[in-house]
This record gives sequence, structure tokens and C-alpha cells, in this order.
Amino acid sequence: MKKINFKKLYKRLLILVFMVYVIYTFVMQQQTLNAYKAEENKYQQEIQKAQTEQEKLIATKQNINSNEYIEQIAREKLDMYLPNERVYIDIGK
Repeated sequence: MKKINFKKLYKRLLILVFMVYVIYTFVMQQQTLNAYKAEENKYQQEIQKAQTEQEKLIATKQNINSNEYIEQIAREKLDMYLPNERVYIDIGK
């Protein structure tokens, strides 16, 4: 009859538990890193969108005192037109 060596069994069990813990920790950290990467991508897109909007606003700021911009705003927002200018209105809209 073989004698069961409890010390070896205990060591193997302890090593097995430690390996399971290491693998579990690795998997959880990988999931966390993936979530952070997705969040980073979302913020990068928001930054890109904000930079595009900022460029548009800078262009508008540079053109704000030009006659063409003033005429465009007067036509679009205030429905103002030049004297003797013919305005065609599309009644289909």
C-alpha cells in the first residue's frame, strides 16, 4: 500500500491555486485594459470633432467682418436682400 504524501499534495494544490489566481488576474486586467482602450478611442474621436469645430470657428472669426459674410448672414438669418434684387421662393418646400 502506498503512503499518501500530504506535503507534496499540499504543495501541488497550493501551486495550482496560485496559477489559477495568476490567470484570473491576467484575464481581468486584460478586460480592464480593453475597456480603457475603447474609452481612449472615444475620447480621441471627441477631440478630433472638437478640433474640426474649432477650425470652423476660427475660419468664421476671420471672415466675420467681410462683406460677403455679412450679406450671407443677412440673407439667411434676417431675410434681408439688396435693393432691386429678385428673390425667388420655392413654394414646394
